[in-house]
Amino acid sequence: MKISRLLLISILLSQSFFSFSQRQKSLEQKINTLDAYYEKALKDWNVPGMAIAIVKDGEVVFSKGYGVRSVDTGKKVDDKTNFAIASNSKAFTTAALATLIDAGKLNWDDNVRDYLPYFTLYDDFVSEHFTIRDLVCHRSGLETFSGDLLWYGSNYTREEVIRKARFLEPKYDFRTHYGYQNIMFIAAGEIVGKVSGMSWDDYIKKVFFEPLRMTTTITSVNDIDKKSNIALPHNTNEEGVNHVIDWVNWDNIGGAGAILSNVSELSNWMIAQLNRGVFENDTLWTAQRSKEMWALTTPQEISNWRNENMPTQTFNGYALGWAVYNIHGHKIVNHGGGYDGMISKTVLIPEENIGFVIVTNSNNWAPGALANQTIDVLLNVKEDLDWSTMYLGFKERGDKRAKEAVVQAEKDRVKNTKPSLSLEDYAGTYGGEMYGNCTVEVEGDHLKFQFEPTPLFRGTMTHWHYDTFQLNWSTDMMLPSGTVQFILNPKGKVEEMKIVVPNPDFYFEELEFMKL
Repeated sequence: MKISRLLLISILLSQSFFSFSQRQKSLEQKINTLDAYYEKALKDWNVPGMAIAIVKDGEVVFSKGYGVRSVDTGKKVDDKTNFAIASNSKAFTTAALATLIDAGKLNWDDNVRDYLPYFTLYDDFVSEHFTIRDLVCHRSGLETFSGDLLWYGSNYTREEVIRKARFLEPKYDFRTHYGYQNIMFIAAGEIVGKVSGMSWDDYIKKVFFEPLRMTTTITSVNDIDKKSNIALPHNTNEEGVNHVIDWVNWDNIGGAGAILSNVSELSNWMIAQLNRGVFENDTLWTAQRSKEMWALTTPQEISNWRNENMPTQTFNGYALGWAVYNIHGHKIVNHGGGYDGMISKTVLIPEENIGFVIVTNSNNWAPGALANQTIDVLLNVKEDLDWSTMYLGFKERGDKRAKEAVVQAEKDRVKNTKPSLSLEDYAGTYGGEMYGNCTVEVEGDHLKFQFEPTPLFRGTMTHWHYDTFQLNWSTDMMLPSGTVQFILNPKGKVEEMKIVVPNPDFYFEELEFMKL
């Protein structure tokens, strides 16, 4: 039996169209499934507002807002509502460096001191041999988040923060271990400014925001127009009720986390990333640079939890401005962002030409859970895992442990003790070379304090037991209360205070407060 050439072509075209239609229908079904999942997660996680966008093959296939920008106003979130994206900014910084490499102005393995002569760390050899690549792959030898109190809410400039990093003590040998480092990315942003002849902010706007039509994306909370479409950060009180908190100025973090954007405009950013630097025939950086930015550079151990819950994962670590791992036979290029009252997540699946971004306006774990669920759905994973429910279980157990710690602290408190000295004897100025000073004054029957470099770090100290006082913040932020222990010298006079604030992000133990 002979089939005419025209009939054969017709059959093949019909089969191709049917296959395409099935794929499109399948994608539509996946998105409908995810949309319902996102709606439920918003309520389950008690998140005021959220927005999510998904891109596939160079097109935006889903872009939607959920909930409200502010619990006070009730204004709805849409896909053009701006959120702080925090450390998702790091990929912009490495991409900016990539454009300068393409222009022949620098290389990943150039020494940092060639561009920032003042760059100094804990060791002369490390300082002299530290490269731009070292800045953006978290292998400095410093512990994760070490030194973040130098920039967080402080009035120090970017250069001052970098200069003060010389006082930080390493935890690991140079280039041997992963340690997430914001200060190194601040330095990377300053190199972008040094080489380009403009600030990091202006260069990012020129080379990325303008060609990607990111017209409402900004790099400072000072640029927020209160009448604009902006989500407000939230925290919860002890009863779990959401309330708006103040913006914290992150200008001095620059290349490590200063961007505020929305999922509509970030969709163009993801499309450019998946196209290896090309957006609408405009080459922002070359494919070779994408290969370098996505290459595993600093390996991390795969945890027992991941082995159990993600058995297909065989590598994990950090590239250049991106975290990378594999799952279900696919490489995942991703990053998270955590700002006060705002958590976000960006995920790229290059082999499938898929990307998605999740932004929220509260302190929560939802973006991580939703990212895992989205990956599973988009990659047709058959496993019956409900990541949101699993993560909610983690949160409940964490909350329970936190409450138990408060109860235990009260049990450990020694009742009916008095301070060794009068309140006036504890008052004074305390400080150290790295961070600066903290003033302590008597106010009625308690002490009040003010960290001079960080205006929002102020509050009261009330007696706990012996020479330890409870530290309570006067500003509403994500940090819990802590303790202050006054250290007396052999002559019975105060010589130092040690501050402990239990939290996963900021190490108050690093700060030296000797009585001056």
